[in-house]
Amino acid sequence: MGQGKVYFVVFLDLTLLPLGWWLSSTFIIIIMPTTLTSKLEAINTMLGIIGESPVNSIGTGSSRPVSVVSAEALLDETNREVQSDGWHFNTQHKYPLTKDTDNKVVLPTNTLKVDTPVGEYTSVDIVQRGTSVYDRKNHTDVFTIDLEVSITFLLEFTELPEQFRNYITVRAGRRFANRFLGSREIEAFTLRDEIEAKAKAIDSDSESADRTIFDHYDVYRTLDR
Repeated sequence: MGQGKVYFVVFLDLTLLPLGWWLSSTFIIIIMPTTLTSKLEAINTMLGIIGESPVNSIGTGSSRPVSVVSAEALLDETNREVQSDGWHFNTQHKYPLTKDTDNKVVLPTNTLKVDTPVGEYTSVDIVQRGTSVYDRKNHTDVFTIDLEVSITFLLEFTELPEQFRNYITVRAGRRFANRFLGSREIEAFTLRDEIEAKAKAIDSDSESADRTIFDHYDVYRTLDR
């Protein structure tokens, strides 16, 4: 085998090798999982890309390897980044928000973004400030009414559809490898995988949302003229 070449081998039998990607100077061996991707499996995939052996648990505390700590942090960061775009699976419409005893509206702690439906609640202009709602139009966080909003939540990795678990894992893995190795070959390989994984995630989200062109407000306004 020529020096500097990379060969790809795919295993479908999980008993042959540990789950994840194992990387040497010559081979990238890809294991195709038959169950939903767990957070541990995602981290082991990231470790495999940089040539490290998989771990049996994520663990806690200062005894964890630096690579595991870094991989988990980057996976969480990427998970938050991807979900912040707002998808069908993590967004709810007409979600009720009720004033508390101080007439303030407190958001769930995992809120990523919130807004009122277009054309409704014209007397207020709400934005998220921390875990509370603020009215920009009236310069106050005190409300006289309850609200029904469109709200996007940050979900745990294991709550995501498989297509998004895969996309987030591949995206985090590419960034992880770039930081640790800076290999152009691996960067190109994982970038292609990331593009494909993102396309599959978008397709799956669109299918579950049953969207049409009329679901986009700007299109609806144009056709309604």
